[in-house]
Amino acid sequence: MKFIDTHTHVNIRAFEEDAEEVIKRAHDAGVAVVNFGTQIDTSRQAVEMLQKFPENVYAVVGLHPSHTYSHNFVDEEEVVTKTREEHFDASLYKELASDSRVIGIGECGLDYYRLPKEGNHEQIKELQRKAFAEQIKLALELDKALCVHCRPSDGTEDAYEEMLEIITRVKNENPLLRFEIHCYTGSAHLAKKFAELGGYIGLNGILTFDKSSRSREVVETLSLENIILETDAPYLTPKSQRGKRNEPSFLPEVAEKIAEWKNVTIEEVAEQTTKNAKALFKI
Repeated sequence: MKFIDTHTHVNIRAFEEDAEEVIKRAHDAGVAVVNFGTQIDTSRQAVEMLQKFPENVYAVVGLHPSHTYSHNFVDEEEVVTKTREEHFDASLYKELASDSRVIGIGECGLDYYRLPKEGNHEQIKELQRKAFAEQIKLALELDKALCVHCRPSDGTEDAYEEMLEIITRVKNENPLLRFEIHCYTGSAHLAKKFAELGGYIGLNGILTFDKSSRSREVVETLSLENIILETDAPYLTPKSQRGKRNEPSFLPEVAEKIAEWKNVTIEEVAEQTTKNAKALFKI
């Protein structure tokens, strides 16, 4: 495969009627697929899909921070659904992760953007921190990549700053930790800090429609050796396909934008980001 979509969700309801066709289109486009769980049900579905697709499909299992408490969950397309509170059960996720093609734990981390208007925010943050700490422990125990979701409150970098402190502390104690920051939207300064810790920065279709200069600054600041590609499908559809459900076959457009901003060929972007993903996930 020429590309690796390091973060997608072909295992969820948005693809229940045509997942096989979506995976086929991805493979026809030269894209390998890493499906993510966000709670126990979708994590289990990601693992079950491995039986249907014996090649170039992988899974990551974990508990999203926004599923650690009960509330009306607003996804990347502003669709509201009711989410139940789930407490991370390491034994259940460890069992799912026993499959050799489960290559990471996540997406886990901190989400301060979606905090409800009512409720004890500090209590909610503590639930997220606890679940994250348990998933860091499991990733280290199983020698799996830690796949981090981090989204700060509006107009700040609070969650990224806290995440940097956490990852710095963990890396000092466990230098072999492999990690990535999925769907990075923070500053170039903090992206570089994560990269200096050996982390990979996940970039997606946001690059193609971001009207600020932030995405370009991140790309221009980072070395290609620290970048991995993702779609986060069905969300964050790249510019040329806006209005459609996102899918892994659209990934090359992200690579094209990075190639443009880095003044390199798309082949160079594909080769290095795929090498990075293989190193991160040990595939």
